[in-house]
Amino acid sequence: MTVSGEVISSKGPEASHDGLARALRELEAELASAGLWEEPWPEPSAFESQQPFCVDTMSMPQWLRYVFIARLWALVDARATLPASCDVAPAMEVWLKDVPAARKAPLLEKLAEVDQIVTRA
Repeated sequence: MTVSGEVISSKGPEASHDGLARALRELEAELASAGLWEEPWPEPSAFESQQPFCVDTMSMPQWLRYVFIARLWALVDARATLPASCDVAPAMEVWLKDVPAARKAPLLEKLAEVDQIVTRA
């Protein structure tokens, strides 16, 4: 199987963690390129939100950086079990609804790749 031109083996968790690490680096780079990485650190209470994606306490880029990506990196670093499924790209697409397709497509592609790697694991 290929993802972004790189062959990804589906032979166990090590391949999943390595593929996810690569995809997370690419997602971080794309967020930076789109000007969405340098988000301020949320207030500590923002992390206590009970809403999906912390929509009541954080912007979507804040949640991606400080919750979603941070948690996935922790799982990669620990070689821990990944979530059973992941479907974050559609939420980001809604958040970016007013952004021209050409500008949001690369970011959504990278996020969808992370979704796919986690779900395949």
